[in-house]
Amino acid sequence: MSSLNLDDFTDLIERPDGGVRRDAEARRERQVVPPGSLGRLDELGEWLAAAQSAVPVRPVDRPRVVLFAGDHRIAELGVSARPAGGAGELVREVLEGGRPVSVLARRLGVPVRVVDMALDCDPQTLPAEVVRHRVRRGGGRIDVEDALTPEEAEAAFRAGMAVADEEADSGTDLVVLGDVSVGGTTAAGVLVAALCGTDASVVTGRGGLAIDDLAWMRKCAATRDALRRARPVLGDQLRLLATVGGADLAAMTGFLLQSAVRKMPVILDGVVTAACALVGQRVAFRAPDWWLAAHDSGEPGQAKALDRMALEPLLTQGVTVGEGAGGLLALPLVQAAAALAAELPERPKASERSEGSVDSAGSENSENSEDSEDSEDSEDSENTDSAEEKA
Repeated sequence: MSSLNLDDFTDLIERPDGGVRRDAEARRERQVVPPGSLGRLDELGEWLAAAQSAVPVRPVDRPRVVLFAGDHRIAELGVSARPAGGAGELVREVLEGGRPVSVLARRLGVPVRVVDMALDCDPQTLPAEVVRHRVRRGGGRIDVEDALTPEEAEAAFRAGMAVADEEADSGTDLVVLGDVSVGGTTAAGVLVAALCGTDASVVTGRGGLAIDDLAWMRKCAATRDALRRARPVLGDQLRLLATVGGADLAAMTGFLLQSAVRKMPVILDGVVTAACALVGQRVAFRAPDWWLAAHDSGEPGQAKALDRMALEPLLTQGVTVGEGAGGLLALPLVQAAAALAAELPERPKASERSEGSVDSAGSENSENSEDSEDSEDSEDSENTDSAEEKA
């Protein structure tokens, strides 16, 4: 019997402070640049103010990339362009600085944290800090078997919660959430299709490393078969994650919900994080108010999930690589919105403008009086000189 009650999140998660958001909107009305002229940056600044409960908004100084990693045995069916069990190599490349997320993180000065939940590799080949939360080695083939046991699903979910607490306690003020997986987009598609009530083909995309038409058809078939197994357990989100998710997806869902409890904003990267967010919304309907969609990757499952949560992507760059790269591209926009909201000066009040006008007029009158006196003195002097010459 599980001791984890997901219903508790409904009571624990509050919306960002509405009163503070109204104060931020009022302050924006008073700034020198007309409201609305900064587009979505205005909305972002007000969202951040509400999330921080601060007006003016504080700068986003301590962001962090958090990547949950895992292998999915569904990749054995040839649904991915990468070999099954290949996520461990991707993680090593991230840690060595050779992946897009590594390059962007260096450029932006953002630390990257990788959390191994179910990589299919020897844990000795990775740093201890990366593997300490691992639940199992690889996930079950979700078209014919569960991804996790109920106990493993709860352990993974709790691990995600623990990582969120660690980040919040360390002072992280915003997280870019991503995944490093092989086969993860198939599991994500199954979750989205199950929760949105759609067919497999509607949510099946080409993946981070694009697959050909034949592989896409295999992916659709695998998603369809897994979807049949998902539908009977839709009422229990933890069991759903155990049946057709995986340890990395369960951990991300726990991370997202606990981040909302801790009032720590999160930027969602691609289709895998969007699928986990959709599960999180089912658990606690207020949770998506703490999340931003970074970009539109072109994956149909991501678009379906974001539409269901009413989250509009900040960017459309067609970035499908995953690993938090698209999320990092959106981070400078969020930081820019915070800076503009906090640093743009306010227009002077009407009374201040009136006083300034009076002072200016008084000064001009005084100067005119002085000029007049100088002119009169000059004329008197000239008249005197003229009279003396005549005499």
